[in-house]
Amino acid sequence: MKLVLLGTGGYFPTSWRHTACLMLPEIGVALDAGSGICNLAQHLQTDRLDIFLTHAHLDHVSGLTTLINTLAPRVADATIVHATEDVLDAVRDHLFAEAIFPVRPPFRFETLRGPIPLQPAGTLTPIPLTHPGGATGFRLDWPNRSLAYITDTTASHDAPYLDAIRGVDLLIHECYFVEDPQRLASLTGHSDLISVAHLAEAAQPRRL
Repeated sequence: MKLVLLGTGGYFPTSWRHTACLMLPEIGVALDAGSGICNLAQHLQTDRLDIFLTHAHLDHVSGLTTLINTLAPRVADATIVHATEDVLDAVRDHLFAEAIFPVRPPFRFETLRGPIPLQPAGTLTPIPLTHPGGATGFRLDWPNRSLAYITDTTASHDAPYLDAIRGVDLLIHECYFVEDPQRLASLTGHSDLISVAHLAEAAQPRRL
């Protein structure tokens, strides 16, 4: 199964990288909807799309506004945005507020309360994370492969989500800081390189 990294940057897009959006084109799944999602349609191989949002910060949701013009109408009509209720409220009430973005999208919004079935024969499990405003990570499992997407939280060798990601085939973890001598990672709810390495040593993913 192919994983496409449409955006891996944080805070704001630049001329050389977009903000957070990963996708599995063969099954029509996107993880986060940062600015990188504007390029999703050229990779998508399904007639429907499921978008799973980790939290409501703009670098993870702003790309939802681009999908109205980039998705085929039949796909837009079959798009579901999954997130916790507070995140969905923020997206509906603020991102798509009439004064900011007056065109309401045709997407369905569904509250994420537990595991969600994925094709083929897979499951997405939400993982609570600590971050200002709250956040959710995801573990995706199929019979022969697994993936964890952990972004916008503070890594450590004994992180609360360690058991939830243990032994995955691929761990994708945010790493906003290379070094953190001023302890900015924990202050801002992000991670540094050394802490992510210690977490991976404890979680033992096959690939980081």
